[in-house]
Amino acid sequence: MPPTEPAAASGRPLAHPSVAEIGLEEVLRALADPVRLRIVRGLADGHPDMACVAFDLPVSKSTTTHHFKVLREAGVIHQRYEGTSRLSRLREADLEERFPGLLAAVLEAARRTAPGA
Repeated sequence: MPPTEPAAASGRPLAHPSVAEIGLEEVLRALADPVRLRIVRGLADGHPDMACVAFDLPVSKSTTTHHFKVLREAGVIHQRYEGTSRLSRLREADLEERFPGLLAAVLEAARRTAPGA
């Protein structure tokens, strides 16, 4: 069972896979969605910890929550509560340890193919 964070304000803990549990298929599946890739790019280019509401995404709040959950469960991001805010951080070091060069290559490709690039 994945390690969990202390209970959040909502009373629910957040599960995160350990580095050894991060699977290539799950990471690639998570990164294949354009909205999730946009979130990952935002985290890579932004502050170390960003609230979910900081992202201007073309989807509903519930769909945004789903995308963050997929990224967290795949091991791409780490989330924690600070007060009532859920902060997200890219698991760059963990992904680099598990799959060297993968995240950097995906981010570079995304930047090159982004509109206006």
